[in-house]
Amino acid sequence: MAEPRRPDAGSSKTAPARRTGAARGPEHAARTALQSLEGLIDHPAEGVSAVRRSDDGWCVVVDVLEVPRIPDTTSLLASYEVQLDRAGELLEYRRVRRYRRGAADE
Repeated sequence: MAEPRRPDAGSSKTAPARRTGAARGPEHAARTALQSLEGLIDHPAEGVSAVRRSDDGWCVVVDVLEVPRIPDTTSLLASYEVQLDRAGELLEYRRVRRYRRGAADE
């Protein structure tokens, strides 16, 4: 019969550290920016096209459907740059680009 395994001397298991507001990752920043922007501008978000860490938090680019049209390829979309602090609170946002859905990047 095998003996039960004993932990190595000197090693200890600790509970994984919980993430605080400052330690949350890009997924949380993207989700927070998308939801905050939708609530402020009252247009549906299409998705997040960029997330980057800044000195004091996160910068997230959210793509928004501003003017739905038929056919869908002629709808107008916009990219908004959203600044979040380290705790995920919205600091500012601004529209940086407006484009037609069917248009290729320049």
